[in-house]
Amino acid sequence: MLVGRLAPSPTGLLHLGNAWAFWLAWLEVRSAGGRLILRMEDIDPARSREEFARGIRRDLAWLGLDWDGEAPPQSGRGPAYAAALDALAARGLVYPCFCSRRELRSLAGAPQVGDAGAPYPGTCRNLPPEERQSLAEAGRRAAWRLLCPDELPWSFRDRVHGPQSFTLADCGGDFALCRSDGVFAYQLAVVLDDLAAGVSSVVRGDDLLPSTPRQLYLYSLLGGRPPAYAHLPLLLDHRGERLAKRHASLTLHSLRAAGLRPESVLGLLAFLAGWRAAPGPVAAADLLPGFGWSSLRPKALILPEKPFGL
Repeated sequence: MLVGRLAPSPTGLLHLGNAWAFWLAWLEVRSAGGRLILRMEDIDPARSREEFARGIRRDLAWLGLDWDGEAPPQSGRGPAYAAALDALAARGLVYPCFCSRRELRSLAGAPQVGDAGAPYPGTCRNLPPEERQSLAEAGRRAAWRLLCPDELPWSFRDRVHGPQSFTLADCGGDFALCRSDGVFAYQLAVVLDDLAAGVSSVVRGDDLLPSTPRQLYLYSLLGGRPPAYAHLPLLLDHRGERLAKRHASLTLHSLRAAGLRPESVLGLLAFLAGWRAAPGPVAAADLLPGFGWSSLRPKALILPEKPFGL
């Protein structure tokens, strides 16, 4: 059975781009008669809020999307993450990184690789043990990075973009599994969570394509079968920019408060994706018959300047 997931982060309100991704994840699972789980990715304690989690459930239900149970939120999965990190450390696969956030921000001038961030140059990879000890004794807290083979290519077939191949160096090199403040990193958490839930299909934005080789490498180290991936073209504003907090009028909460119906929201998305000739009303289930990835163009969806006249 196909098992998919909706994995929002309760750090803010859902916007149209989230609706686009979650609708397609829902369509795939429901068209295949599979199982869809909801998981709150609340791994960042400084930004996650329970009121946002409640709002996310309300917005998803308003769109007409349902799910078949909830997985444990990431905030309760710390022991599982710690056990996996310890197992990798015992195999000599992780190392402490003492680079400060300021030092890492200085890399911002380097080319970014999607949401993977700036490449990490391996500053702390080969620090002698005595230097590591000296830095620790000086009060420098360490993150933990995964030692990545630079030149080994990771190839997979994306269901939207077709064959893909990246080296881990292409994706930023050694990446963090745990921050210096003890917060576990997304890459480790999401792999362990998907393994625990038996997730076989992941649907997300194509800005996360560079995360996939990182996660495939973790699957190879931790065991278990990786899911199939579908990386969606992003929904952008009329200037070609990704939706963000400044697009407050495009949150589902704001659209609902303005009196819009969910069918109008989904109808515009279906039109922008080329599935409808005009942006008329579309219910969530209307696209279930014949749904398939081959009809989705790997091209960004551009919103008009004032969608819905707002």
